[in-house]
Amino acid sequence: MNSENEIMRHVIAALVTNEPGVLAQVAQMFAARGFNIDSLVVGRTENPELSRMTIVVSGSNAVLEQVRKQLQKLVPVVKVVDYKDVPFVERDMILVQVFTGNKGEKRSDLIQLADLFRARIVDVASDRLMIELAGSEDKLEAFVDLVEPYGIVELARTGVIAMPRGNASPMGRKPLAKGRRVSDRSKRKSDIDEGDLPPG
Repeated sequence: MNSENEIMRHVIAALVTNEPGVLAQVAQMFAARGFNIDSLVVGRTENPELSRMTIVVSGSNAVLEQVRKQLQKLVPVVKVVDYKDVPFVERDMILVQVFTGNKGEKRSDLIQLADLFRARIVDVASDRLMIELAGSEDKLEAFVDLVEPYGIVELARTGVIAMPRGNASPMGRKPLAKGRRVSDRSKRKSDIDEGDLPPG
């Protein structure tokens, strides 16, 4: 199979300006091209004028390159990076409530399992535990598979966040100078100083 047409998992980071409707614009752009977004997380960066979107989607390199270009054309989007060629760290987090039995007879087994995965017990009730676990998607899926037989009462996930390792930042910038800001919210991306952007 041509590698350009092979369906792959892509982790895309986008730096966007903080303004209303940005999330809706990005989601609509992906939906218009028939992509199902596996995960989409938006959070603040060290620069209060910018937010970082981490988007996980599946598709071919050729099609994803077109999507990346279209995403870059959106006015609120400052920079887009597909981490496919960059070593990076990714983390997801879950909170899961698991049934421990009517008298808590399964509690010790679940605590041992949580310890093996370096998870934390964040709430205890007479018949359930709430467990917090952070890590890669594979790690979280493996944990969920193991606790499922006990009975999952409720589960919530944050979605994936990612950042390039060490000097592997595809944007290759220095840290944001203390006290610097993107002073005008109405600035277009072409007017924004690269030094004002966080790496990655």
